[in-house]
Amino acid sequence: MSQVHIIDTTLTSAARLTQLLARRRIAVTRGASAEEGCAVLVLSSKDEAQLGGQRGVVEKARALGAKSILVLREGAETMAMAEELGGRLLRVDMPLAPQDIAVLRDVCLLYLADMVGSQLQAMVAADPATGQLIDLATRVARTDVTVFINGPTGSGKEVLARQVHAASRRAAAPFIAINCAAIPENMLEAILFGHEKGAFTGAQANNKGIIRAADGGTLLLDEISEMPMGLQAKLLRVLQERKVTPIGSQTEVPVDIRVVATSNRNMADEVAARRFREDLYYRLNVFPLATRALAARPDDIPALAVSLIRRHLPEGQPLPMITPEALALLCAHLWPGNVRELENVMQRAIVLHTDGVIRPEDIVIDTAADLPLPPLAQAV
Repeated sequence: MSQVHIIDTTLTSAARLTQLLARRRIAVTRGASAEEGCAVLVLSSKDEAQLGGQRGVVEKARALGAKSILVLREGAETMAMAEELGGRLLRVDMPLAPQDIAVLRDVCLLYLADMVGSQLQAMVAADPATGQLIDLATRVARTDVTVFINGPTGSGKEVLARQVHAASRRAAAPFIAINCAAIPENMLEAILFGHEKGAFTGAQANNKGIIRAADGGTLLLDEISEMPMGLQAKLLRVLQERKVTPIGSQTEVPVDIRVVATSNRNMADEVAARRFREDLYYRLNVFPLATRALAARPDDIPALAVSLIRRHLPEGQPLPMITPEALALLCAHLWPGNVRELENVMQRAIVLHTDGVIRPEDIVIDTAADLPLPPLAQAV
């Protein structure tokens, strides 16, 4: 059963679009007819006319069970989008070949793949290593085992956790995330486990806490290595018993949760240094997944760049094209800040670009030499 069906009787870019979606591990079928069960229907404006216009396309999509439709008009002067039917039908004007420049044509198709792919999964992938990671996440999602995701800061650990949740039987239930490093130690216990009214000063009402809020769904413990040792023992009990005791209560409350934990640290070192409980680590590390630095998956950079442009572009503004030179500049950088750094750079490019084109001069990348010195260093 496909996730996307492309009616490619007149669609020139069907083969390349299929290839780009396959890198995201999105199943695609092509042809004049399709079996029932696809989520997204893609076709050309010429095929829409042959089906009898919008009504015919909607009937075709309904017969296939598709929830959304993308109608592509190839050969336009510029790339443009328009939504119809409350966003369920997206019309895209796409230049087939801006003066036969293959790289720019591929940017248009990257945009198109992101429009389709973002409806089906959170992760952006073009690099084979990322595709393999999506495969692993999909396989582990079929069960309820606890997942531990390790990787550099800004490399997409939470996005991968959401991928696991979305592919699981719990997808319709809550996905609750808490950053263990961002909450003061004296508040973290109450936020996690909940509390009874009057349990401590300021507890004016019952609070069920994050763990019970995730009941039936997935709980993400982001940067778990930052959790205080005292709380680690209490969390271990929750994972073992699948029961939580709110602060101020004597009653254990059963919870049905899938736990995903993340860290950017070397957990073997944390355990050896006695900063993290060994028993809790092994309880969490049932199925390990690892995200990689952006520099280690260079094929993801162009796909992520266009996805980030789409995410941050002001509503109503046309999608800008990226020149080959600007893409080369992005791909040549080592990205020590990973995807978060790339996101900053693309937001700057949106602000700086002119005439609907992102050029090398619009790509402003921080370097250590460019960063301002602190006042003390400046004085010296």
